[in-house]
Amino acid sequence: MTNKPKDWVFSDPRLKEMRQDYGAYTEEDFKVWKILFDRQIVNLPKAASKAYLEGIKEINFTSDRIADFDDVNRRLAKSTGWSIQVVPGLIDDDLFFGLMNNKRFCSSTWLRKMEQLDYLEEPDMFHDAFAHMPMLTNQPYVDFLEKLSGIALKHIDDKWAIELLSRIYWFTIEFGLIREDGELRIYGAGILSSAGETKYSLSNEPAHYDYNVKKIMNTPYWKDKFQDKYFVIDSYEQLYQSIPEIEEVLEEMLSEATQK
Repeated sequence: MTNKPKDWVFSDPRLKEMRQDYGAYTEEDFKVWKILFDRQIVNLPKAASKAYLEGIKEINFTSDRIADFDDVNRRLAKSTGWSIQVVPGLIDDDLFFGLMNNKRFCSSTWLRKMEQLDYLEEPDMFHDAFAHMPMLTNQPYVDFLEKLSGIALKHIDDKWAIELLSRIYWFTIEFGLIREDGELRIYGAGILSSAGETKYSLSNEPAHYDYNVKKIMNTPYWKDKFQDKYFVIDSYEQLYQSIPEIEEVLEEMLSEATQK
């Protein structure tokens, strides 16, 4: 994929032109958003990273109004230059990384039903918006996302490489913790959208390790239950500055795999 122009993804026929139809949201959709928002927001002042708490104010999310992507995009344009790309749900890896390599974060627009409040197999808009979008206001965080995506695109046809990079994404963007003022705080979206894992991840029950690229790449993750370990960064600059090491360790592990 190195021969393609950086913006190839926007002309890919798999990427359908989609927009958020705000007028299509039902009364139940607004109730679901409010219940999920109110239930989780009370847990976060003493649990979430400062960057997240500042970000949710910056993009102006409230419990009585479903996130409006046009408004989010206007606000992100003024902070980090990122924007939201509407997608139907899970998309192919090359599209996913191709969009983030162009400062576009993917989000669906559908919300779970009332009977799905506590469990959902596929991430819905509440997860994408409430948990991910506030962090898109943090510059080193989005710079890390963009560079990580660029690495993934170089290896997009190598399933093992994508698996190793997905572990980095999983234990940072989805389930990452940060140390702030001597205490653990959450920035991973998979935790931020889960009341249960918010409490669990900061408890003494799981293991907490300092951010370590090689250790993360050697750590498979779980999708169907709480993680038994979390990795802790000291700053978002540390994430961005680890990009060269990610490339180096990835090449080492790919080389080792070919020699077996």
